[in-house]
Amino acid sequence: MENKQLTLEGLLQLDFNTIIWIAAPIMFGLVALEYFLSYRQKKDLYHGKDFLASSAIGFGNLFVNALTKVGIFYIVVICYNLTPWTIPHTWWSYIVCFIALDFVRYWSHRISHMQRFWWSTHVVHHSSKYYNFSTSFRLSWVQNLKLIFFVPVFMMSFDPVVFIIIHQMEILYQFWIHTELIRKLPAPIEYIFVTPSHHRVHHAVNEDYIDKNFGSTLIIWDRMFGTFKEEKEQAIYGITKPVDSFNPVYLVFHAWGDLLRDMWKRPQKSWSIMFGSPTAWERKQMQKAKQQKKQRPEQPKHRVDTRVVEPVESI
Repeated sequence: MENKQLTLEGLLQLDFNTIIWIAAPIMFGLVALEYFLSYRQKKDLYHGKDFLASSAIGFGNLFVNALTKVGIFYIVVICYNLTPWTIPHTWWSYIVCFIALDFVRYWSHRISHMQRFWWSTHVVHHSSKYYNFSTSFRLSWVQNLKLIFFVPVFMMSFDPVVFIIIHQMEILYQFWIHTELIRKLPAPIEYIFVTPSHHRVHHAVNEDYIDKNFGSTLIIWDRMFGTFKEEKEQAIYGITKPVDSFNPVYLVFHAWGDLLRDMWKRPQKSWSIMFGSPTAWERKQMQKAKQQKKQRPEQPKHRVDTRVVEPVESI
């Protein structure tokens, strides 16, 4: 087998964000169309401040990716050069890369819902109480920490062009599934691919919907590993411990603040706090808040004197 070598300089000639920038005008055009249709159909799908928060978070994510691109590519170069094999740039390598990457994305996504540390890199995506195309822009500025989950795919040594194209396709696919306007699609599509119906379930806080449908592009992983849930009732969006803010910085980092405060108060339990269930923690916090509200003494109400005063007869 001939010796292979990938350099950082050669990889930097490619760009992870090229396809995203090309697609951006189309995406914003579809956002405008969705808003127009929702307004015409009298559906409350958009909220001004919520949309601005989603857009700010999205642009911030692109900025962070531009800053961290060299570091990410360096990891790709190291992994590629460590392996004594290479998967050639052929038509079937795209299929293999797609299946491998989508499988890993399923598990990284699932783990992000199971452990508070990883949930902190993902919670911003679920923080909106609205569900529309702009919700797909809510990607955490620290989500690149999850790069560790993709090392096995890097080590398969796909041609970088193949990996970049498939990676971009996976990201772009997420956009169109964030909508209320597209209902259920034909059965074969619903059985194999992630659809808006499946992803509405994933974003919901309905009791039966929580922590379901983690698939990225293929829903078959959820069917195989027992996390699939069909859409039955209307989804209620948000997180179990709501965030009443439209500040993009707060939306991205509030879960980190909660996590660090808990670890500071109970350092001996840091490990279990970091990798415990975020859903269980959020529900516990909401229960505490309700109990504290019940225990607060009721404020005395101002009584209105309803007595009838007899008029004083003038002398």
